Amino acid sequence: MKICPSCRRELPEISRYCSQCGQRLHADHVDASPPPKPSPPSVTAKPGQLNVEILYGMVATLSLAILFPPWETPPSQAPEFLGLHFILNPPTPEAIVSRLLLTIELVTIAIAGLYGSFFFRQKKP
Repeated sequence: MKICPSCRRELPEISRYCSQCGQRLHADHVDASPPPKPSPPSVTAKPGQLNVEILYGMVATLSLAILFPPWETPPSQAPEFLGLHFILNPPTPEAIVSRLLLTIELVTIAIAGLYGSFFFRQKKP
């Protein structure tokens, strides 16, 4: 067995290149000593935590978006947005909740909330 001089992986004798790291294998034999220990990672300042108030606002807005969904006309009629009404109080008896608009609304609120909480994160001293 050959041992790669770069990553110390054992390879078959017929190998010319290491299948792990791509290093060219030399014809001379490399000793099987363990690889050198990597140096400990340098300590860097940790980034600030996400802004929790904005995350709470995002959860509240998501809850309101579910309670006040976008309504539209039933499939038998021409498509028309009927507005945002309470979920138990549709604008017309045959109106349906627009799943597409609700999905777009929820995803947009979630992305905006996560981005806002990251953008306005609290810096650590």
